[in-house]
Amino acid sequence: MTKTLRPAVVLFAGLTLLVGVVYPIAMTGIGKVAFADKAEGSLVVRDGKTVGSSLIGQAFSSPQYFWSRPSATGPMPNNAVNSSGANFGATNPAQVDAVKGRIDALKAADPTNTAMIPVDLVTASGSGLDPEISLAAAYYQLPRIARERKMGVDQVRAMIDQLAEHPVMGLFGEPRVNVLALNLALDKK
Repeated sequence: MTKTLRPAVVLFAGLTLLVGVVYPIAMTGIGKVAFADKAEGSLVVRDGKTVGSSLIGQAFSSPQYFWSRPSATGPMPNNAVNSSGANFGATNPAQVDAVKGRIDALKAADPTNTAMIPVDLVTASGSGLDPEISLAAAYYQLPRIARERKMGVDQVRAMIDQLAEHPVMGLFGEPRVNVLALNLALDKK
């Protein structure tokens, strides 16, 4: 029995040390060197104060700010601890009511805007943590932001275009803009 138990215990201890200690420490070290910003949470600091993360969405509700994509995380929006979607189908009454409510909020914030509302402003993502919105969603909100901040529409459009992120290698992903970066740039003006 000792002949078979001893190698099993030694193998178990060795693999536990290798996979449970050495590998995580090595990967953390490589991550901190190769991807320092992302490994530390991509925290955004302004005036010595952490104001958010460029990887996790934030809820903005003031009309002078660009609004993020809705979040379905609970118990509060954009809760990184509870990343999840609502899992509602397109015809689910709760989903239909949520979308109608979001449409009503957008129309109330900018009653003169008659443009079609981009889908990412009224539907939550699978993770509920999207930090970006489509360029269409940013352009939809542009008249409200310009009016609230007493800026020219062209000036706000230029900020959107300057901060826009384009598909990786022109193929992967959609054109988008980080809402936190955009709102911080607006505050800086």
